[in-house]
Amino acid sequence: MRSKQRALQANNTWSLTPLPPGKTPIGCRWVYKIKHRSDGSIERYKARLVAKGFTQLEGVDYQDTFSPTAKIISVRCLLALAAARGWSLHQMDVNNAFLHGDLAEEIYMSPPPGFRRQGGGTGVSPS
Repeated sequence: MRSKQRALQANNTWSLTPLPPGKTPIGCRWVYKIKHRSDGSIERYKARLVAKGFTQLEGVDYQDTFSPTAKIISVRCLLALAAARGWSLHQMDVNNAFLHGDLAEEIYMSPPPGFRRQGGGTGVSPS
């Protein structure tokens, strides 16, 4: 969890800011998961920070949603193409993935549980 927090801060994912009047922050929480090896032993512990988006109303708080996922047919086509052309494939494990896009909206989120505030701000706003 601490490494995830450090990565989020190092990427300037948010900045502490006072909550403006009339704005409601989105809550968040840590989701924990234990990854196991095939023999049942523990490989690693994972932590993910997720927003409590269920408190938002479509059309009021947001317009669309987007989740980057790969369809299995796309993966199969890529594998078939690589096999046909003799290309080599490599697997990569990404610890922290960030979409490089700018938000047009202001979003305010409560600081994550366990987050130590040094600036005294009451809300978190994406940078």
